[in-house]
Amino acid sequence: MSLAGLFPIDKWNFKSQSILNNLPEDEYGYLCSNMLEHRYNKGEVIFREGAVASGIFFIKKGKVKKYQVDRTGSEQIIYVANSGELIGYHAILAEERYPDSAATLEDCTIAFISKEDFLSALEKSTVLPRRLLKTLSHEFAVLINSISIVTQRSVKERLAITLIVLREKFKEGITAGGEIMINVSRSDLANMVGTGEENIARFLTEFKLSGIISTHGRKICITDVKKLIGISGCGT
Repeated sequence: MSLAGLFPIDKWNFKSQSILNNLPEDEYGYLCSNMLEHRYNKGEVIFREGAVASGIFFIKKGKVKKYQVDRTGSEQIIYVANSGELIGYHAILAEERYPDSAATLEDCTIAFISKEDFLSALEKSTVLPRRLLKTLSHEFAVLINSISIVTQRSVKERLAITLIVLREKFKEGITAGGEIMINVSRSDLANMVGTGEENIARFLTEFKLSGIISTHGRKICITDVKKLIGISGCGT
């Protein structure tokens, strides 16, 4: 089921996939001419918060979590990036170190584009700067929404929103009518919502008993997205 007209997914989801979509062939070729492709296993760290920003990363296949670690060692997952998205470019544009860490949620194929190549392509391109500016503006709005739900919404509502957003992430490659399986650990889900695993387990059980989700091991399938949207309080 499409979320169109039911849930404002763009308020919660970055659009960095659009940065490279239909980029002029010569500009795309220049940007990617020297990129190095690497396969990462699930759980591998791509870059760490505070590290010198040496380049950007193009996710060709798989999903990556962007997160920060607090003083107690707990993760706060900021965003889940999908195939086709770029990560790491904020630090390059700001001439700063990476502001967060990134690690794979599943086996991934990711290409590295050096800082020098990225900045050179940015200087030569007529399209890329405008797209980056538009994307950064949208990401700012998404982050504001994400901050507001932590302070204004209950854990149950935040979990509902997170599951709806993850459903969009995991539907890629699923044929029409096929089951969309959200495959994330309970600890990662708790770190996305900003709560403890015990709360996640309690509300998932409640959703399951209400017929809103089904579970297959750690995988979650949303069986009634309309009810979940109702719980989220974010329906359009």
